[in-house]
Amino acid sequence: MKNADTLQITTPTDQEVRLTRLFDAPRALVFDAFTKPELLKRWLFGPDGWSLAVCDIDFRVGGKYRYVWKHLVNGQEMGMSGEIREIVVPERLVTTEKFDEAWYPGEGAIGTVVLTEQGSRTLLTQTLRYGSKQARDIALKTGMKDGMEAGYNRLDAIFAETRS
Repeated sequence: MKNADTLQITTPTDQEVRLTRLFDAPRALVFDAFTKPELLKRWLFGPDGWSLAVCDIDFRVGGKYRYVWKHLVNGQEMGMSGEIREIVVPERLVTTEKFDEAWYPGEGAIGTVVLTEQGSRTLLTQTLRYGSKQARDIALKTGMKDGMEAGYNRLDAIFAETRS
């Protein structure tokens, strides 16, 4: 990894996108940021001008979640739902994801978040597995990196507040 605040994106297989990012925060706090609505609403909304207007999570294996992002100027909405398949607090989370109006073919993706302690910091490894290479390639062309990087930078600010 280059810097703690640099998002790295790779394609380990024809169907996967892997994102890695080092956070200056303990693993339990990073896990909370990916699972607690009050924290998710503060960072999981991509580029400026959007908000996470709906963040409903039934946090248990088999539980469902629902996110709806809303553009603050034009009111455009983008929704996504899924199911929680695996929870290992505070190190692993596996979910399905399906956008209301998917821009890629197939049934959606399976997302796996793995958090690894590195001293007082945490390495995030997030893998998204799509149904096909075509779906993966389309997802990569959506501006995924910029949106996720903006969210992760907001997450850094939240973690900095806890150190103050």
